[in-house]
Amino acid sequence: MVGYDPEAKCVSAAEAAAAGSASGLVTRVLVSPLDVLKIRFQLQIEQLSSRNPAAKYHGIVQAVQRILQEEGLSAFWKGHVPAQFLSVGFGAVQFMAFESLTELVHNVTSFDARHSFVHLVCGGLAACTATVAVQPVDTLRTRFAAQGEPKIYPNLRHAVVTMYHTEGPQTFYRGLTPTLVAIFPYAGLQFFFYNILQQFSKWVIPAEAKHGASIKDLLCGSCAGVVSKSLTYPLDVVKKRLQVGGFEHARAAFGQVRTYGGFLDCMRQIMREEGPGGFFKGLSPSLLKAAFSSGLIFFWYELFCGLLCTLKSPESTKRKEG
Repeated sequence: MVGYDPEAKCVSAAEAAAAGSASGLVTRVLVSPLDVLKIRFQLQIEQLSSRNPAAKYHGIVQAVQRILQEEGLSAFWKGHVPAQFLSVGFGAVQFMAFESLTELVHNVTSFDARHSFVHLVCGGLAACTATVAVQPVDTLRTRFAAQGEPKIYPNLRHAVVTMYHTEGPQTFYRGLTPTLVAIFPYAGLQFFFYNILQQFSKWVIPAEAKHGASIKDLLCGSCAGVVSKSLTYPLDVVKKRLQVGGFEHARAAFGQVRTYGGFLDCMRQIMREEGPGGFFKGLSPSLLKAAFSSGLIFFWYELFCGLLCTLKSPESTKRKEG
């Protein structure tokens, strides 16, 4: 169902956008706590270890307990409003672009739109398109998830106005370069591995076992997310560090803060001060999030697309007329 299929085409670009936005909305609610943990770990300069007394967070369990104690349960959904705008917008643009690009490849080239390599390239390009569209919202989401108590930004409107007047419009696109560098291979590999795993599953699972299709989509999506995230994770850390630039005063309660001059300077400072392991801070919650979010995104997308196809089927139309 994901991508253009000339033999089973039943979802338009607009319907793909609707299914993508709906899947993004549902998934974001479920994985937000893991996203907050990941961001907190990525932004911490100190080593993530109980052996470092200056480190605020040591691991997943300790971080959960400390956030609950200091900020309450709602802290795991900090920045949820901009995060939902991000998920809904990204899901809509990404899947609409992916469906359109795979259809274009099928119509104007000799490549099969269902080929894994086509999904790799089109998946990367679709994600880059979606990233440019929603980058300002991603920056806002990161700022909200990163701030402690007392809050610097009490609400979304205040954050937008304050950032615009104090840092300029360019601040909403902080970290765009590493984001685009990271998102193309990440999303491309995600669609690539999802396609391969779906093809492999057809050999393993009998065609008549339709009741297991949803679980299959979930598992294929989860595995694709974990592999692609593992391969591209360091660039995500650099992106998060750059997105909170100019926001250092709100990070004082979390430990040391740093100012970075750009993409390369950020990488140099992380390597010099934190070593290679600095590029993999927050990997555990990030992989958990990648497994859940990627699996759920494909699961819900396939489900909503299947529902749309069912509603458009002749049998459904006859029932309505009857």
